[in-house]
Amino acid sequence: MVSRSQVVLRCATGTDAMFLAELWDTSLRRCDPTVRLADVVSIITTAQTSSGQRLVVAEYDGQPAGAVLLEVTTVSSLNLEATVRVQSPTVVPALRRHGVGRALMEAALAFADEQDVASLATAVGSGARESNRFMARLALSPLATYRTAPTTAVRARLRGQRSAATAAGSSGRQVTRIVAARRSMRRTRAAG
Repeated sequence: MVSRSQVVLRCATGTDAMFLAELWDTSLRRCDPTVRLADVVSIITTAQTSSGQRLVVAEYDGQPAGAVLLEVTTVSSLNLEATVRVQSPTVVPALRRHGVGRALMEAALAFADEQDVASLATAVGSGARESNRFMARLALSPLATYRTAPTTAVRARLRGQRSAATAAGSSGRQVTRIVAARRSMRRTRAAG
């Protein structure tokens, strides 16, 4: 008879920093690896000292298998309803389909109950098909599309749109002038 190993959940400690930096590689800011590691240490420290945050590490067969950062916040800056943000629930690829993701989401529910918060919110990458399906199966539906871009790119696009609109506006005014001139000429011919 094969016994199924259990997923064990615990709060993150400083010794988890390297694991978390690797696990959340695509979620952390792009910079020098030592700065990224310092960011993770700061996140761990904040979670350890804040009653509104919890950083949970899941272990499977005694090895780190996943993690999630939980935070009491509001739905948005405009919607002040309290929610627990389930930040980067991530499972080590080799340990997916072993109940780790489910255990992380159960930790989110337990944290929400402790904080007396009635909803969960999470962000999943638009290209993360399996993660999106997992969240949908758990009744989490899309609320918004969160988009990001460097300010330089947005500025360039806005300038391009403004130039195109200005050009269209000036050519539109030229067409109006031409039509008005033709009408005037027709009236002059009809009168004469």
